[in-house]
Amino acid sequence: MTNIMEELALIPAGEFLMGSDSEGDNSPIHKVYIGSFYMDEHEVTNIKYLEFCKVTGHKLPEFWNMKGFRCGLNYLNHPVIGVSWKDAVEYAAWCGKRLPTEAEWEYAARGGLTAMNYPNGDTLNPSNGNYSKSDKGGPVAVGSYPPNGFGLYDMQGNVVEWVSDFYDGKYYSSSPSANPQGPSVGKFRVIRGGGWHTGPSCNRVCYRNALPPNWVDFNIGFRCAKNISHVRI
Repeated sequence: MTNIMEELALIPAGEFLMGSDSEGDNSPIHKVYIGSFYMDEHEVTNIKYLEFCKVTGHKLPEFWNMKGFRCGLNYLNHPVIGVSWKDAVEYAAWCGKRLPTEAEWEYAARGGLTAMNYPNGDTLNPSNGNYSKSDKGGPVAVGSYPPNGFGLYDMQGNVVEWVSDFYDGKYYSSSPSANPQGPSVGKFRVIRGGGWHTGPSCNRVCYRNALPPNWVDFNIGFRCAKNISHVRI
């Protein structure tokens, strides 16, 4: 097992403009303060999730070792797919982490850039992310593309990522200005970032979507976050 899968990036505290005024549930643009935290540099991989399943007896992902999905023993350094929000939460708890909030995810994805559509600038092309126009036909090994300004890989493309929040299309109109945790109730959980099967527009850092927490998909995975106070130096 390689150490690369264990690495966390320190996300510094700061303010950013969250959202976009171009579409309904992405608006209004609003200023948000995010306290410092740690985030996985990479999406959780098949090898890490397999370890979790072996230790805990948790079921393997939905598409494990099924031909064509790149989820299994032949693709250990690829991001795990076929896991529900509930699966992701259980994995995060097992390794002493948690899912990032939606606001943390967007702040981290922007990588310190302002008013840009994507983690590495204002445009997206196949050289800086695995999305529908990259023609990869599935997830690729994590770290295959350049990181953003915070040292995070695949915040655009490869797989869409579960975050902790319930979804509410009108939440931005009333969300707290500091460390928002999302609505207190809801039927769906937010997913963020585009995946290998996602078009350019849905890879934008502001783009929001949501699914039932028991949903599994060949285009969805996750990464974890960790509170500063819980990390030993």
